[in-house]
Amino acid sequence: MNSGAPGTLAVGRVKFFGRHHGEVNSSAFSPDGRRLLTASEDGCVYGWETQSGRLLWRLSGHAGPVKFCRFSPDGRLFATTSCDCTIRLWDVAETKCLHVLKGHQRSVETVSFSPDSKQLASGGWDKRVKLWEVQSGQMLRHLGDHRDSIQSSDFAPGSDSLATGSWDSTICIWDLRMGTPVIFHQELEGHSGNISCLCYSASGLLASGSWDKTIHIWKPSTRSLLVQLKGHVTWVKSIAFSPDASQLASAGYSHMVKVWDCNTGKCIETLKGVLDVAHACAFTPDGKLLVSGAADQARREVHRSIKPPRASRI
Repeated sequence: MNSGAPGTLAVGRVKFFGRHHGEVNSSAFSPDGRRLLTASEDGCVYGWETQSGRLLWRLSGHAGPVKFCRFSPDGRLFATTSCDCTIRLWDVAETKCLHVLKGHQRSVETVSFSPDSKQLASGGWDKRVKLWEVQSGQMLRHLGDHRDSIQSSDFAPGSDSLATGSWDSTICIWDLRMGTPVIFHQELEGHSGNISCLCYSASGLLASGSWDKTIHIWKPSTRSLLVQLKGHVTWVKSIAFSPDASQLASAGYSHMVKVWDCNTGKCIETLKGVLDVAHACAFTPDGKLLVSGAADQARREVHRSIKPPRASRI
């Protein structure tokens, strides 16, 4: 039996990742799976060694809670967003801040790297979607506005499109090809609540989680809804595809993380712990383990190793 502490994380059944001084708002694995990044309400970003659970760094610099974090696909950088209206780009090897990106007028809630790690997209409470050049830290263009706050984003496996989810209950997919107008070319509708999280699979499927307590899995190329996942009793906070897209993990704003079969839409396991709230979930790159972060008060977590995923038939 293991006890946690405010802001603990767990991988598998017994591995915990230390203590944060605030809620864990977001988590992300490095591309090689050796490091875990966590964004905390305490204004810091934490780096952990996955195998041992050892704390590698605790970095400050933001002037407010860190809302989101993500590694670049090449593993050389990571980005963090904050209520202080900025995005910070960090060098992994030297654990130092390279650029502070300014331009948003309110809290920045989401950030995504393009697959080639050369561009960065961001969105937040100011309803704006911005595209940045990673090397220089310069803003490339303002893609447009949602009708309400932007909570989530993700690049498609190819760098030619970006999906953003908003409190206006819509998902916009933006055409980023050179020479195209700076307007979205698709809008996916079907949720009846705020879009709280988005995630592309390696094969190009798009999953969306919402305040309406459901998860939708889309085929963006045809704008078709493939599967609707129902079972959460509160709004969906975080989602993650397994590497082969056969399974999807989801954390609701509750005491549980669910694992779904993407082919059937069935919940194949509910991972329950004595958690306050399961704020974040992510698969390790090999698809065998799941991590979730929470703001628990010295309570137990009982996660387990994920069964090897089956090949997707979607």
